[in-house]
Amino acid sequence: MSVATSAPPRQAGLAQLVLLLAGSCLSVLGAVLIAPVLPQMTDHFAGVAGADVLVPIVLTVPALIIGLTAPFAGVIADAVDRKRVLIAAMVGYTIFGTAPLYLESLHAIIGSRVLVGLCEAAIMTCCTTLIADYWSGPKRSRYLGLQTLLSAVSATVFLGIGGALGSSGWRTPFWLYFAAVLLAVPMAVMIWQPARAPRIGKLAPIPWRQLRTPCLVTLAGGVVFYALIVELSFVLDEAGVTATATIGALSALMSLATAIAAGSFAKLSGQTPRTLLPIAFGLSAAGLLVIWANGAVPVITVGAIITGAGTGLLLPTLLTWATNGLSFEQRGRGTGLWTGTLFVGQFLSPVLITGVGAAVGGLRPALGILGIVVAVLAVAMLAVVPKDAAPLNITQD
Repeated sequence: MSVATSAPPRQAGLAQLVLLLAGSCLSVLGAVLIAPVLPQMTDHFAGVAGADVLVPIVLTVPALIIGLTAPFAGVIADAVDRKRVLIAAMVGYTIFGTAPLYLESLHAIIGSRVLVGLCEAAIMTCCTTLIADYWSGPKRSRYLGLQTLLSAVSATVFLGIGGALGSSGWRTPFWLYFAAVLLAVPMAVMIWQPARAPRIGKLAPIPWRQLRTPCLVTLAGGVVFYALIVELSFVLDEAGVTATATIGALSALMSLATAIAAGSFAKLSGQTPRTLLPIAFGLSAAGLLVIWANGAVPVITVGAIITGAGTGLLLPTLLTWATNGLSFEQRGRGTGLWTGTLFVGQFLSPVLITGVGAAVGGLRPALGILGIVVAVLAVAMLAVVPKDAAPLNITQD
């Protein structure tokens, strides 16, 4: 029989892992790289009506587009081909990401950022889906935790690079978007579409009921995860820390805590989400409440480290919980739906915190309110997650 003579499936290794993790960091690059040059952009476009509002949209609109379109990217990845969608999105990311190097209109730049968000949605969905395709069990848990770890570390790195390049002008950081097309070349050679049985008719339906609860929790998790990534520098500024080097160093401590917690996920993945989610949300809440309790810089730093540890455990737990029960034919759409809810949470995070801050009298009180809500969420996980939930290192393939 032909089955007996068929070649064994290809085994993914370090090269594939490095490429997929590097691709996963591109959405972080898009989210933070140009943050340090926003004041310069505001000055440059001072003559444009509404520039104070429009320039920050240049930074935030890709996250909103990822949130809105990642589920559709997942449909395409399942229906067409993960690899082809990924390579096309990587090339598009460079084309649209570098457009502000020569565009003169602020509205045209915002349009290019919308297209960057579309490409990021496809890149994030395909990279995460391929990690889950190539590996299973404890390895999958370890590598999804590593994905979160690198995202946290790269946020700090890209902020520093963006600030350094921005000293040469606000357009200079956009040159880094060429990294995607450079990654696309080895991806085209070393990444492959996993084999699957021939599909007859429509795509297999995805288990909406199974995904509904993890994605709703992820929406809240996105708000929590990005709260201090966005707001810590402002909290420190209120506390009298104005040196960018000091702010960067303290932010790096939080990122380190996130990285350590994400790195520990592989060892903890033998537990169920009913065990890990209360811990992750509980740590995040405790850190936010510490920041609220005292405005001294050492206390703020301790609170940020505690929150960073919580969010570092939170993201791989949520991702693995959402996608573990999905078959190959469902995984792209399930991952896209999860990615979309995460990035909607990211987009909403500063909006919600700013709104609450205006109502309660400041940023730190707003973070305190968020901490209380997250503490309630931690307790609620005991009721939300089924008692018979499987350990996170048990996967379906």
